[in-house]
Amino acid sequence: MRIRKQELGDRNIIGARVEKIRKEKGMKQKDLLAQLQLAGMDINASGLSKLEGQVRSVPDYELVMISQVLDTDINTLLGLSE
Repeated sequence: MRIRKQELGDRNIIGARVEKIRKEKGMKQKDLLAQLQLAGMDINASGLSKLEGQVRSVPDYELVMISQVLDTDINTLLGLSE
C-alpha cells in the first residue's frame, strides 16, 4: 500500500470519506474501481486516486454511483451524517 504523498486537495468533499469507507469494507482501490466501472462510471485508476485525494471534482451522477457501489448513504459521503 502506498502512502499519499500529496496533501488532500479541495476539489471535492467526499474523497477522504470514500477512501475511509472503502478501507473499512476491506476493499482495495482496484476493487472499487472495477465495481464503479461495472456500474457504468467512466473512471480509470488515476481518476479514482485523484477523487480520493480530493484533487478531482465529482459530478452528482458519480456521487450516486459511488454511494450505491459502497452501499452507503449519500449524506454520509457528504459528511452530513455518520
